[in-house]
Amino acid sequence: MTIAYGWRAAFGNAELDALHAAGFGAEPQGTDWEARVHRHSLGWVCAYDGDRLVGFVNVPWDGGQHAFVLDTVVAADVRGAGVGTALVATAADRARRAGCRWLHVDFLPELSSFYLQACGFRQTAAGLLAL
Repeated sequence: MTIAYGWRAAFGNAELDALHAAGFGAEPQGTDWEARVHRHSLGWVCAYDGDRLVGFVNVPWDGGQHAFVLDTVVAADVRGAGVGTALVATAADRARRAGCRWLHVDFLPELSSFYLQACGFRQTAAGLLAL
């Protein structure tokens, strides 16, 4: 298995929708991912094993110093091989190159070791308002 990582790499809506649905335990929604990331994101990182999309992370931003990690997902059969860590590291590098000073992420408690230990985020206080 040789994984290639691409910043702002091309992907198909159907393949990302299927990967996202499988990763988050949902049915595909028919999301127009291409329009979404082009409209709201500094960039995104795709991980490919050959022609197969096996990982993705979205990096929306505020247009200034803050970028955000969203929708990090890795295909089940390649989890544990460092794909997620490499996706986030690439996202962080590209956000830094774009002049961002902060990379934010929200995550479920069961992902703490991934984001805090493997990816190097530090825990902070934050707030959330359900809408």
